[in-house]
Amino acid sequence: MTSDLLAPLDLAFWNIESAQHPMHLGALGVFVAHSPTAGAHAADLLAARAAAVPGLRMRIRDVWEPLAPLAFGSATREPAPDFEPLDHVRLHAPTGDFHAVAGRLMERPLQRGRPPWEAHVLPGEDGVSFAVLFKFHHALADGLRALMLAAAIMDPMDMPEPRPRPAEPPRGLFPDVRKLPGLVRGTLSDVGRALDIGTSVARATLGVRSSPALTSQPTGTRRTAGVILDLDEVHRVRKAVGGTVNDVLIAVVAGALRRWLDERGDGSHGVAPRALIPVSKRRPRTAHPQGNRLSGYLIRLPVDDPDPLGRLRTVRTAMDRNKDAGPNRGAGAVALLADHVPPLGHRLGGPVVGQAARLLFDILVTSVPLPSLGLKLGGCPLAEVYPFAPLARGQALAVAVSTYRGRVHYGLVADAEAVPDLDLLARALSEEVETLTAACGS
Repeated sequence: MTSDLLAPLDLAFWNIESAQHPMHLGALGVFVAHSPTAGAHAADLLAARAAAVPGLRMRIRDVWEPLAPLAFGSATREPAPDFEPLDHVRLHAPTGDFHAVAGRLMERPLQRGRPPWEAHVLPGEDGVSFAVLFKFHHALADGLRALMLAAAIMDPMDMPEPRPRPAEPPRGLFPDVRKLPGLVRGTLSDVGRALDIGTSVARATLGVRSSPALTSQPTGTRRTAGVILDLDEVHRVRKAVGGTVNDVLIAVVAGALRRWLDERGDGSHGVAPRALIPVSKRRPRTAHPQGNRLSGYLIRLPVDDPDPLGRLRTVRTAMDRNKDAGPNRGAGAVALLADHVPPLGHRLGGPVVGQAARLLFDILVTSVPLPSLGLKLGGCPLAEVYPFAPLARGQALAVAVSTYRGRVHYGLVADAEAVPDLDLLARALSEEVETLTAACGS
């Protein structure tokens, strides 16, 4: 294993983290246990297998070398010389509420001096189930990379081998003069793109109509909840109205927010929060496995529209408009600006950027890919899996969604003090799918 510099976006995630706003992804998997000791056996397996996965041995180390001015203030991803899997896999006492424990564990930042990931095994009090909460720092892995790392310590399964990425020649401190014309054209294009994104970001802050329920003063507390929906019902709505499955799932979030706000007495009139929809630019079979490759789309969720089909049409139109423009343009592509900031700028400006998230968007709604094949751990099948996204400073709620074996899993993460009624929002998601299905005549 060798070390490599963090990509600009990885470095941004590393530097915007604070004690109250840890920048780790999470996933809570619930397994069917074959015996009351299945959880303890799973913990032993995870620790034993982690030692053989190179990506799980990688730590992040800051770079302060004056002789490397282009990397000064950056960080490297490198093998940890004293990696101990038992420091990363923890077996907890039996519990009757996996989400209650997961929320408390999501509060805790990962230790930055060692490989930034953890696996928490939670035996169920019923003896017929156990859960595993995986945490990966966003600087170590994006959603797809985190999936690959987690799958590597599950039971072996037949998956297609990724195509090898052609080796790149080593880069020196100065560019090849033969490539300067192309580099100049590329730089000018990048500058134009950055200006376009910056202008779109400025426009996105105008006429904001959100809700106080979606913003909060940072408390550092976390609460999680999960919802399972039938994917067939989502497909019935999609076939009746058009668009994509993702359009329907986003519209379900908009409708659930409307129900939730009205039920808690905050009111949904005039509310159209800005949702950031991350878009992966990674090509799974060809892209380098390290580093985040993310852009995004920014849309206004039509929470104030009382018509469920109207909400879906609005979401579909907004997503189509974003797709026509592409992931390299618009306010949602703000993550791409990280490429234009030198390492020291990320280091010094990280705290400021972390506080600016609320100016750009009000809620994160992200999709995390999962394999269609059934996963197992110690022979115990994975029955449910809830993805969790990081919670940005000043924001009270983040939504992640995955489809797995014919079912849709929503994972909700909220500031525990700002959103003490997260279960009500979870219930509203289920009710909204029923409403959409009824509206389609299904």
